[in-house]
Amino acid sequence: MAKNIFAVILGLAVGSAINMGFIELGSRIIPWPGDIWNGEEGMKASAHLLEARHFIFPFIAHAAGSLVGGFIAYMIAASHKMICSVAVGVAFLAGGLMMLFMLPPPIWFIAADIGLAYIPAAMLGGKLAMRR
Repeated sequence: MAKNIFAVILGLAVGSAINMGFIELGSRIIPWPGDIWNGEEGMKASAHLLEARHFIFPFIAHAAGSLVGGFIAYMIAASHKMICSVAVGVAFLAGGLMMLFMLPPPIWFIAADIGLAYIPAAMLGGKLAMRR
C-alpha cells in the first residue's frame, strides 16, 4: 500500500511539473492579456480578454500532466495499478475544477478539459505503461 501511495504522489509531483512547464511555455508563446496572474481578482477582471488561443496550452498542460502522472503511477504501483493512474487523474480534475471557479473559461473549454484532459489522459498513461 505504501508503494501505491508513493506512486500516486510521485505521479502527481511529476505531472504537476509537466503541467507548470507547459503553462509557462504557453505564456511565453501566447502571452496572457491583462492582469491575469494577479490573484483571483486579476483573473476575473481579465477573463473577458481571453481568446480561444489562450486555452490551447492550458489544455495541453492538463492532458500532458495527467498522462505522464498516470503513466508514472502505473509503472511504480505494486498493485491496483490502473486505480493509481486514475487517482492521479482525479486529483488533477479536482484542481481543474477549483480553477473553473477562479477563472470561468468558455463552455467548450470546460467540456474538452473535463472530458479529455484529466481522467481519460491518466487512463491513457496507464494503458501506455501497461504495454511496457
